[in-house]
Amino acid sequence: QVHIVESGGGSVQPGGSLTLSCAASGTIRRVLLMGWYRQPPGKRRELVATITSGGSLTIRDSVKGRFTISRDNANNMVYLQMNSLKPEDTALYYCNVVSETMNAWGQGTQVTVSS
Repeated sequence: QVHIVESGGGSVQPGGSLTLSCAASGTIRRVLLMGWYRQPPGKRRELVATITSGGSLTIRDSVKGRFTISRDNANNMVYLQMNSLKPEDTALYYCNVVSETMNAWGQGTQVTVSS
């Protein structure tokens, strides 16, 4: 059984910052990839950023230079530092963990950017 728990969402004004955290626990064989996806209101889920166990990154173009993904391999945690937030970043943010034997998702944490 694998548990994925996200935290750190909230409401901020445009230009503000938030840091999302994700912890994966349970029986997890070698984690290959951890990342963040988001689903804006009325839209499909989309990739935000992913990081492999070796540190290779994939970053969505619209967040490059504003969002930073990082990972704690020893503790199966992944973080998303979000700066200069825009209203279009408003979404439900999901953590994703891919290992040799599973592909798991968290329940999501809401990020709302509004003045």
